[in-house]
Amino acid sequence: MHARIKFCGMTRHADASFASEIGASYIGAVFAQGPRQVTVDSARKIFDSIGGALRVGVFGTNDVREIGRVADAVELDVVQLHADPTPDDVHAVRSSFGGDVWAALRIEGSSVSNSIEELVDAADGVVLDAKTPGKLGGSGKTLPWHELAPEITRARTGSLIILAGGLTPQNVGIALRDLAPDVVDVSSGVEESPGAKDHQLMRDFADSVGGMERFA
Repeated sequence: MHARIKFCGMTRHADASFASEIGASYIGAVFAQGPRQVTVDSARKIFDSIGGALRVGVFGTNDVREIGRVADAVELDVVQLHADPTPDDVHAVRSSFGGDVWAALRIEGSSVSNSIEELVDAADGVVLDAKTPGKLGGSGKTLPWHELAPEITRARTGSLIILAGGLTPQNVGIALRDLAPDVVDVSSGVEESPGAKDHQLMRDFADSVGGMERFA
C-alpha cells in the first residue's frame, strides 16, 4: 500500500490549499493548546475549498461535547485525540462524532506501550509520535523507526498506522522503508515558523514520499 500524506498544524488557507494541490490526503488543524492552535472561525477559512483532502482536527483534553461541537462547525472528517487517549476516550468521542477517530500514542524510547493493541482495536487510526515533556506534538523529535518496526507490525490489524514526529523531506524515505506506515504526518518539518508552511519544503516532502512509492 502506498503511504498517504497528512500536512498538519495549518494556520493559513494558502498552505492548506497548496497541500491539497500537491496531493495531500489529509489536512490538519490544531484545536489543542499550543503555537499552532486555531479557532473555529479561522479553521473554517483554512479548510475552505481544499479539494478532496479530508479535514482533520487535533484535540487535547477537550470535553467530548466540545469536540463534537467543533467537529460539526468545521465539518471535520477525522478527530485526532492527543494527551494520551484511552480506548474509552475514543468510544466517548464516537457518541458525538460520526467520522473517523484517531488516537495518538506518544512513545518514549524504543518500545511501544502495551496500550497500542487496545488503541488499534478501538480507533480508526493510531498516530505514533515522540513523547516530549510539556508538548502534545509538533516537537520535531523523531522516533527510532527501525527498532519499533517489529512491535508495530505485530500490532497492526485493520486500523491505520499514522507516523508523526520529526519527519522531514530528508528522512521520510527512511521512515517509510523502516516502518511502512499507512500515513506520514508532517508539521514542523515543513515550516518556516510554527504554523507557517514553506511551500518548497512541502513539495519536497511530497516528492520524497512519491519517490519511495515508485521504487516500492
